[in-house]
Amino acid sequence: MYLSSMLIEMGEAAAEKAPSVADKIAEVNSAIGDFVWTNMGLILLISAGIILTCVTKFFQVSHLKTWWMNTIGGLFSKKSKARRNKESGSVSQFQALCTALAATIGTGNIAGVAAAICIGGPGAVFWMWIAAFFGMMTNFSENILGIYYRRKNSEGEWCGGAMYYLHDGLGGYKHCKVVGRVLACMFSVFAVLASFGIGNMGQINKIVINLDNVLPKSVDLGIAFGDVKWTHLIMGVVLMILGGLIILGGLKRIASFAEKVVPFMACAYILGCLVIFVMNFQNLGAIFGSIFKFAFGINAVAGGVAGVTVKTVITQGCKRGVFSNEAGLGSSVMVHSASNVREPVKQGMWGIFEVFADTIVVCTMTAVVVLSSGKIDLATGAVAEGTNDATLVAESFGSYFGTFGTVFVSVALLLFAFTTVIGWSHYGSKSFEYLFGTKAAKGYKIFFVLMMVSGAVMTSSLAWDISDTFNGLMMVPNLIGVLALLPVIIKLTKNFVDRRIKHKDVEPMLSFDPEIQAAHAKDVELEEQEENAELVSANSEQ
Repeated sequence: MYLSSMLIEMGEAAAEKAPSVADKIAEVNSAIGDFVWTNMGLILLISAGIILTCVTKFFQVSHLKTWWMNTIGGLFSKKSKARRNKESGSVSQFQALCTALAATIGTGNIAGVAAAICIGGPGAVFWMWIAAFFGMMTNFSENILGIYYRRKNSEGEWCGGAMYYLHDGLGGYKHCKVVGRVLACMFSVFAVLASFGIGNMGQINKIVINLDNVLPKSVDLGIAFGDVKWTHLIMGVVLMILGGLIILGGLKRIASFAEKVVPFMACAYILGCLVIFVMNFQNLGAIFGSIFKFAFGINAVAGGVAGVTVKTVITQGCKRGVFSNEAGLGSSVMVHSASNVREPVKQGMWGIFEVFADTIVVCTMTAVVVLSSGKIDLATGAVAEGTNDATLVAESFGSYFGTFGTVFVSVALLLFAFTTVIGWSHYGSKSFEYLFGTKAAKGYKIFFVLMMVSGAVMTSSLAWDISDTFNGLMMVPNLIGVLALLPVIIKLTKNFVDRRIKHKDVEPMLSFDPEIQAAHAKDVELEEQEENAELVSANSEQ
């Protein structure tokens, strides 16, 4: 009896010490995620951005006026075609931008920036800017390849993205056919898996938890189904219905929704940040001074931020910057490829603006709010004890505007996260379509919508963590394709500059497909004639 009881006790002790399957999965996922996001991934992303910036001759700077006037700067011109679309199976250039921003402007722009500063100090913001500067040309390059290698599906919709320029671009090289198709399938699988976590359940979970924090405690009634509150379940069902009405309506409905909501939510959030910006005008010197002072970790350790090294500052800044704008992941190119634009480089310029708006504008505004909160010592970079980076922005707004400020950030997070779900539904759908066909993609959309309820009631972050890793893994095949197609990127950029800026008589490069090239060439020729006529008229008036 004694021996048997002792064996039972030993067995129970061993069972307690033995890690569960979930623990093992989490451990493996953590190792892969750290390698992808912290080591190889960031080096690959920044290196690719630097290379693409150099081969395009610093296009984001040397042609700043051109890309600005071809994007947001010329948006309200009566002659601008950016908001007009009469073509079936496509969306306007502005709708494509808004849908892409819907997926990229999310919780990373609020909680992500706060986390970067709390972990890496104020200097992390500087490295977010650096990542964005080079990321502009990564996004530019992805977009021009997306337009150049796109094709129409059986329903007459434009389909483009990393899987297509891997399949037809890289796969078009000698002896690279199999490699290109394998990488295209890998990218699509990673994108589908990521779409359910970081693009769906993770965002819905954040919305529900955020709303739960602002709802009166009396609403809860203490009713729960196991670990799941009844309020979470109701919110999940409501979000599922709203999401289904938009997502199942197809890209045009998604784009129409994004076109209305994204500018409103971005402008409202920026306006709120600007009010705090103005209220702290006298401290702006100290705020931006701390960003540059700690960018290289000059006083990071000696000054009081224990354990913060130069590597940590750079890693946090670049990592959060990439999380925010997704340049290099190959995600937003899937919606940019659905634009009605004919010129690859024209849509590429919208990619530059996308990164600029997401990181340089929105993330910088958030950084100013965080650094003016009093929770970060601008002299030492030290974080006040008890500071929670997840609620720091809401607390900062609350300190200026009271309850209204806290509710304002909660609503902003809700809109940011919900539009991310809507945008990612398209990414996952197009990736699933590449793997299994157009009809199968409809089944994906239904399943995607149903999974929104799972996001509302999930209590473990493992599913989200795994999808986050797949999100990072998307960059590997994507950047292999982008770097392999450097000659095409250089030719497309030079071709546009020669024709549209230097006004040389050069045949346009519009598509790898001869039929699409021929069809689009006529439209582009008319556009060039109109532009040249306007230029002559402007010169004669002067």
